[in-house]
Amino acid sequence: MGGLLIKSQFRPTWWLKSPHLQTFWPVFFARQRFEGRKERFDLPDGDFVDLVWGEGDGPLVMVVHGLEGSIDSHYAAAMMNSLQMSGYSAVFMRFRGCSGEPNRFDRAYHSGDTADISAVAAHVVEVTGKSLQAMVGYSLGANAMLKWLGEAGSDATPRSAVAVSIPFRLELAAKRLQQGGSRIYQSYLLRKMRAAYQRKFDKRPSPLDIDVADLKDFFQFDDQVTAPLHGFDGVDDYYRRSSCRQYLGGIRKRTLIIHSSDDPFMYPYAAPEPEELSEHVTLELTQHGGHVGFITGGLPQRWLEKRIIEFLKSDEPPVGH
Repeated sequence: MGGLLIKSQFRPTWWLKSPHLQTFWPVFFARQRFEGRKERFDLPDGDFVDLVWGEGDGPLVMVVHGLEGSIDSHYAAAMMNSLQMSGYSAVFMRFRGCSGEPNRFDRAYHSGDTADISAVAAHVVEVTGKSLQAMVGYSLGANAMLKWLGEAGSDATPRSAVAVSIPFRLELAAKRLQQGGSRIYQSYLLRKMRAAYQRKFDKRPSPLDIDVADLKDFFQFDDQVTAPLHGFDGVDDYYRRSSCRQYLGGIRKRTLIIHSSDDPFMYPYAAPEPEELSEHVTLELTQHGGHVGFITGGLPQRWLEKRIIEFLKSDEPPVGH
């Protein structure tokens, strides 16, 4: 028995139908800020990640960002603000090295990095005394979250989950980002990835004999940096083991996947077929929306956060549970 594929009710602003306009518009014209309480959490292996907590006292929701993202990413601040205004107790997880300070170890984070998500989920449950109502993941973070949910099955911490704009197959994402206008995103992200590597190893020796300035695409960076730093046998091994699509059938928690067919980070055929999904998963495909865009209305406004809150509200446990 497969999952459910539904046609989304999302309709883009008519003059923002282009996937690139959908992707860029919220970055430049719908950006928000979120100020929360910061916490440094020491991971079981001795490294650390930084968390940002909201002020709500309702059901607990954890938010996970995408590649080189942070609490300042347009989608992260918007989601945290929406959760707080809706009464949720929200916490935002920054991956290793994504809070403006290099992490302690040579390794950082990657698309299949489920251990840190699991550790943080357990920590937030412990410190709040609440169950984890839901987890919301974006892009790289959504891939890692879905992989974790598939691996853990019924033992996964959250009651439900929402994944947005997912690179279901990493090798296809890397290939897509080499083509056409999508090269803009590859160039931007590679600049950030090179800079993060250089900052980390500016004051300590790198275990890799590599000049990251010479790495021109994701295949090269992941083959010569991501894979060796994280114990993979090259880029093919990394992409094969870390792509979430193969894990979707193992998910046992109510999960909503929101993805646009015109996502400029991914080919349309990278999205899974319903029979690849577990019966607990709903795949909501939109025709337009870009990558974490989803801008709607005659006067452009954000649709994504409203849809996520709607899903979360529909799954809240009865009072007292």
